Amino acid sequence: MNIRIFLYAVMIRLLVCNSVLAQTTDRSDNFQYQSELDEFQQAIENNFYDPAAGFYKETVVVEKDKNAFSYLWPLCGLIQANNEIEKLSGKKDLVQRMLNMIQEYYDPVAPAPGYASYIMKLKGGDRFYDDNQWIGIACLDAYKREKNPAFLKQAELIYRYMMTGYDTVLQGGIYWQENKKTSKNTCSNGPGIVLALQLYQATKQKSYLDTALQLYKWVNDHLKAPSGLYYDNIQVGNKKIGKAIYSYNTGTMLQSNIYLYEITRDRKYLKQAVAIADSALLYFHANGTFRDDYWFNAVLLRAYQHLLQHHKDTKYIKAFQVCTDHALMKNRNPLGLMGKDKTLDLVAQSGMLEILARLAFLQKTHQL
Repeated sequence: MNIRIFLYAVMIRLLVCNSVLAQTTDRSDNFQYQSELDEFQQAIENNFYDPAAGFYKETVVVEKDKNAFSYLWPLCGLIQANNEIEKLSGKKDLVQRMLNMIQEYYDPVAPAPGYASYIMKLKGGDRFYDDNQWIGIACLDAYKREKNPAFLKQAELIYRYMMTGYDTVLQGGIYWQENKKTSKNTCSNGPGIVLALQLYQATKQKSYLDTALQLYKWVNDHLKAPSGLYYDNIQVGNKKIGKAIYSYNTGTMLQSNIYLYEITRDRKYLKQAVAIADSALLYFHANGTFRDDYWFNAVLLRAYQHLLQHHKDTKYIKAFQVCTDHALMKNRNPLGLMGKDKTLDLVAQSGMLEILARLAFLQKTHQL
């Protein structure tokens, strides 16, 4: 590379970093995330939950000819958010309540039982490997806290289902959708790595670690961008790369490196985790506003929070706070929900719920 171009690139990077740090030090400390969390959780219950049916709606107002109740994906967000609320508050049975509801989506069909995208008694739906993985990850987070064997058993069931989506087409990797095997995505392989590593930590069964390392190599070989972040997918038919870059894909690959560092103590994984976090900070949070969906960002916050256990720099969390505070100030509506112009769907609300729970925990434990 020409030395002038190199020096110019370094200068730009330093200017952006300084901009991010300025935002983190100048941020308002007016938001008490615990109180924001309590009010927001109640707003979700008031506006999305149908107590007569025992299900959540996808949107506040159900449009004509749309499903009466939520798809599985928003519940994947809510079960994780409720795990964080239990961790923060000491409350019990929030995760189990969500898991009971998720059982209504359980589909025992071959090749392995898993969870359909819609309530089975109301027609069911296609199965997505990533939806199932998010549930498994939340169950293992709950298992780590409570040591309830039912949560471990649930995650093992999901792992078995997940592996039915693996084959050697494109040298490996897990498909995104069971019934339309047209792409292999970071969003179905990144959480697969996390799930396998969590299972290894819980059981010490080497097969889980072997799976994680295999998937880890595949994602980095096929979907890693020059920036150090991750592309969305690769098409099976023509090998075309879908080059969208999302915060949740970055989050799972960042967290995969942290788990691998914890398991192997090889510092190359921690070094890689920090490099991904630095790239993510510049790409997703340098402007002080969220670049994509709240739920996508919640997955990235999981990784930032996990990284803090091994790398004490709080700049990632502080930059994330700036974006959260901006969203709370600029994008809330009279219902207390996110979406000022039009109320956002339950996926987005579940993402903000998790974000608030995690930031409330960090505000409590790290005085952030």
